[in-house]
Amino acid sequence: MGDVPAEKPRSVTGAEARRVKREALGIADSSRPQSGPAGPVKRRTKEAGTRERVYRYRCYPTEVQAEQLVRTFGACRWVYNEGLALRSRAWREHRVSVGFAETCRALTGWRRAEGSAWLGEVSSTVLQQPLRHLQAAFQAFFQGRAKYPKRKQRGRSRDVATYARTGFSWREDVGRPGTGVLKLALQSAPLEVRWSRPLPVGVVPVRVTVSRDRAGRFFVAFLVEEVIEALPAALVAGSREPRAVGVDLGLASLVTLDDGTKVDHPRLLRRYAAELVRLQRELHRKKRGSRNREKVRRRIARLYAQTGDVRRDMLDQLTTRLVRENQVLVVEDLSIVSLMAAAKGEGRRKARLNDSLRDASWGELLRQLKYKCEWYGRTLVVVDRFFPSTRRCSACHVKGPKLDVSVRDWVCVECGAVHDRDVNAAVNLRDEGMRLYWLVASALPPGRSVPSVIRASELPEGIVVAA
Repeated sequence: MGDVPAEKPRSVTGAEARRVKREALGIADSSRPQSGPAGPVKRRTKEAGTRERVYRYRCYPTEVQAEQLVRTFGACRWVYNEGLALRSRAWREHRVSVGFAETCRALTGWRRAEGSAWLGEVSSTVLQQPLRHLQAAFQAFFQGRAKYPKRKQRGRSRDVATYARTGFSWREDVGRPGTGVLKLALQSAPLEVRWSRPLPVGVVPVRVTVSRDRAGRFFVAFLVEEVIEALPAALVAGSREPRAVGVDLGLASLVTLDDGTKVDHPRLLRRYAAELVRLQRELHRKKRGSRNREKVRRRIARLYAQTGDVRRDMLDQLTTRLVRENQVLVVEDLSIVSLMAAAKGEGRRKARLNDSLRDASWGELLRQLKYKCEWYGRTLVVVDRFFPSTRRCSACHVKGPKLDVSVRDWVCVECGAVHDRDVNAAVNLRDEGMRLYWLVASALPPGRSVPSVIRASELPEGIVVAA
């Protein structure tokens, strides 16, 4: 007789679930009458034709404001961890599902409890945001897009607090349109913001997020809804053909275009490697908890912050230039997670390769290309990752043998063409991307525009990807 499979545990619902939540978990019953089944949560709808955009600025809080913000960061982290512990314990011990509404009612109890009455010093609208983030983390877990949520740790997790529309006041400066006075909840004085660029004139921010990095710098991010005008179509001179560019990502050169243009890899981590090693050794010689150790830690954090700022600015300028100059941008579908997998056994060489991949920030580059193409009316074509862009001759299309990473130039045995490895790959990506672009464009009904992203892996079965 075979083994009987274990029965899947059933969840507790109905009146019994409400009793468990009330008596065992300390979650008060809802004050609203339950006249029928709960419907979907109504989200605030955006205005037609607008897009959400984030404007991030450096801010300089006063000493009193900084102390209040630090308490807010800690309270948000504590609420997130308590909500995670409550939901985990509810299912583990009682087989009861706890959602966002129940955690909000539990938050009311935490604010009234004697041991956590200090939560009353923080705005309730701010403390509800970590519970929303926790709900989104559980949804991603249930959909298979992420792992089970983890606790946030002080000193390791990001210090951040999100203020909904009722948690801040905004008054635009009439003399300087696009700037204004921002006052956060429970703060009497406005927050000093360094306006490096103006906000859209006449637009009230939907949400404000205040954060602090490991270097001790404070930032404020405004989420606004604005109309982003598409750029004029980029066409080949003297024709109606869209201008296309093949973009090959690499480590010898960060980006290689099909016209032979190469953008050098900044190699920021390698540039500051000696200084980082010296500071790390100095850090480990300091006594834990001492002020001197904190000073060295801040210096390391400032150095990493500097490299991050330079990298983001460089990628932002590069992607903006590519999107402005071209109508169709073609890249390869890269599995960055697989490329950065830990090596087995003696993996010193692989570890250095992973550091170079991390320093190149391919994922951020592709993310910027994707949303900028969507904003400005461009098309990003993502070619299949198994397309042999490197070892296929761009002149005669004959596929050659596999090439070692150290081989930078090679000669086609069929036609004798001499190829630069990266330029040849960029040309092949452009040709394959335009083939897919025209296949998709010809299959669209009249009046429909080409989508902002075309993925070879998501095309219909009738469209064949080149081998």
